[in-house]
Amino acid sequence: MKKRIFVLALGIATSAFMVSCGGGAKKESAAETATKEAKEEVVEAVEAAPNTLTEAEKSDGWVLLFDGTTSTGWRGYGKESFPTAWQIVDGTIHMIGSGRGEAGDKEGGDIIYDKEFQNFTLSLEWKISEGGNSGIFYLGQEELDFIWKTAPEMQILDNEKHPDAALGVDGNRQAGSLYDLIAAKPQNAKPVGEWNKVEITVYKGTVVHKQNGVNVVEYHLWTPEWNEMVAGSKFPGLNEDWADVASKGYIGLQDHGDDVWFRNIKIKEL
Repeated sequence: MKKRIFVLALGIATSAFMVSCGGGAKKESAAETATKEAKEEVVEAVEAAPNTLTEAEKSDGWVLLFDGTTSTGWRGYGKESFPTAWQIVDGTIHMIGSGRGEAGDKEGGDIIYDKEFQNFTLSLEWKISEGGNSGIFYLGQEELDFIWKTAPEMQILDNEKHPDAALGVDGNRQAGSLYDLIAAKPQNAKPVGEWNKVEITVYKGTVVHKQNGVNVVEYHLWTPEWNEMVAGSKFPGLNEDWADVASKGYIGLQDHGDDVWFRNIKIKEL
């Protein structure tokens, strides 16, 4: 969508006023003339409509993972089809909440994009329902019963009403956090019903979570510090190999039993 921003040149009005009053208007210098002409220029600001890319983004290597109208490229985790509990509505991927939490619905389940990525920046927007919970997975493997057993997760949460916000350690289960491991700081998630823009960058083990324009989490996989952090979390008892995150894997969106919406999903491979 193009927006045209017109900048008014006040110098024209001022000069006209002086002439109409009979005063001898001072002759403009070359610098003043150039400034006036620059102010008169029409500046085009080009913004991408939802679920599209600007020409600059295309040139920079960004690729859409969601076209806004179909589920093309997406399927259920461990499935060949797209779950019916997920719907494409009004330019969003919408998880229809079951109200059953992690137990979910047999027609739901997590979804993944059907391509593995290694080094990348993933960008998307999410909106959560009141008291809702969801997440964004990356570097996931499709070898166990749930993707969260192999993949780090950027948390999506209603920080005000979901109990998980007060659990964990130091806020590490709040929105934007590396779930149960590193708290998002500053905590800048927007309220229920508003869109949050996030980016996840993965590059040779370095991972950065950005939420609403601010870097809120940074860490490095496969290091002694990473292994120690995982050992102190809820994950080792579930899968002893969880700390050994793969260097290449799937991107996933979580069904946690609550309504959640996603749009503007795009990726740039690095």
